[in-house]
Amino acid sequence: MARPCNEPDGRVASLACMQQRSLGATGLKVSRLGLGTMTWGRDTDEHEARDQLVAFTEAGGTLLDTAAGYGDGASEELIGSLLGDVVSRDEVVLATKAGISRRTGERVTNTSRGNLLATLDASLKRLGVDHVDLWQVHVWTDETPVEETLHALDLAVSSGRASYVGVSNYTGWQTAQAATWQRAVPGRVPLASTQVEYSLLNRNVEHEVVPAAQALGLGVLPWSPLGRGVLTGKYRTGTPSDSRAATEHFGRFVGVYLDDRGRGIVEAVARAADGLGWSPLEVSLVWVRDRPGVTAPIVGARTAAQLDGALGVEDLTLPVEILDALDDVSAE
Repeated sequence: MARPCNEPDGRVASLACMQQRSLGATGLKVSRLGLGTMTWGRDTDEHEARDQLVAFTEAGGTLLDTAAGYGDGASEELIGSLLGDVVSRDEVVLATKAGISRRTGERVTNTSRGNLLATLDASLKRLGVDHVDLWQVHVWTDETPVEETLHALDLAVSSGRASYVGVSNYTGWQTAQAATWQRAVPGRVPLASTQVEYSLLNRNVEHEVVPAAQALGLGVLPWSPLGRGVLTGKYRTGTPSDSRAATEHFGRFVGVYLDDRGRGIVEAVARAADGLGWSPLEVSLVWVRDRPGVTAPIVGARTAAQLDGALGVEDLTLPVEILDALDDVSAE
């Protein structure tokens, strides 16, 4: 079992204990960094996943994020095999998502009530739990009326299969429409969060999504807070042959930020890191962690060694002059 952040006699462990934040306007507390598991069961094997989960929980991390679509359930299955062994169920805030599948080999989206609830039941079985703490609609679709999609969230909570609910990858108007719908009639379950891409390389959500979330009481959970890995600086001199970006799929995924604007931002981050004695990862992660409206960036890593860099940011705060400089160079 992973030991708690504080030792039994009250002494704080050598690694700073991670602060907890409220998820939006709810009573749910989560660590201000979340552990992403998109690669678990695929690029990250059981041993590496175990090491990551131990390191994360020992640092005081609680928010564990997965999705039914990650490895077509492989991520959830791996988490399920570790719960109760590495950590107890009540030591983590377990979050999963539904609405995206790749079982046919192609990306398929389906946010109908029937599909979402069937997917949730399958997720619970793979995870080996009777409920998740946060269940999120992974994507907006035009094929299903939003009120039908949101009814699935109400049913998940009323049946005890989820404690809180949220959305993911919604635009500003979609976020506002969904959140307002849920607040319009007593008995509906308010949205707790929205999970969106957000980093120094992609600040689009600041225009509409973040203001909508703040106005309507949703916590913001940024995914890819390190700009799909680009902000770590590992692509400054080219693409490493052993990186995921060297593959065709991830090459396209990462390549959108390997342009002149992206290079300028990465160089600014590197200069800030040199001046502070930090790593580029630390600069980039602390920047997004402390943005207005953000509850917890979701950090994914293939290995425990990669995760260690993220877990060391707890006591770090960017000076105002560095924040201003990074804001200027990364402005959309």
